[in-house]
Amino acid sequence: MNNYERLIKLAEDVFSFRSDPEQLNVNPEIMDRLRKIHPSTMMEYNNGKGPGAWILVIPTTTDLMEKFINGEINEKQLFDLTPIGIKYDSLYLCSALVLEEYRHKGITTRFVISALNEMQKEHPIKSLFVWPFTEGGDATARKISELTGLPLYERRRTHNPPV
Repeated sequence: MNNYERLIKLAEDVFSFRSDPEQLNVNPEIMDRLRKIHPSTMMEYNNGKGPGAWILVIPTTTDLMEKFINGEINEKQLFDLTPIGIKYDSLYLCSALVLEEYRHKGITTRFVISALNEMQKEHPIKSLFVWPFTEGGDATARKISELTGLPLYERRRTHNPPV
């Protein structure tokens, strides 16, 4: 199995996105809209052996962030309702997939901060939010919040993580 296939399997194992209609299932159409929202929404780490890590962040509005963290809208709705071409003031730390051999090297943190810095050139982003699926993801989000000085808001899981 190549790195790309391993990342897809990791996404399925961690997020179970194929069986959860409330989650964003990234496909070419979604990727195209993400690029329109901002070119830095998706980043991939590739050392020449195929992708070893992939991150997805979505800039949006504080109003949509609040609806999402309060459970009024789901992840797919958050994405669908995020308008294109406005000033965004909140950043959703949507997902980070990192193959085992690339973990604990700061790749996710560096990529998210890089994406945030690019977005802040045009958008007054003043908060971060996350829907953590793993302890590692939760810890990484807290670290990013600490390093950037931006408050982190969290949506609680409504169903059990896959075993």
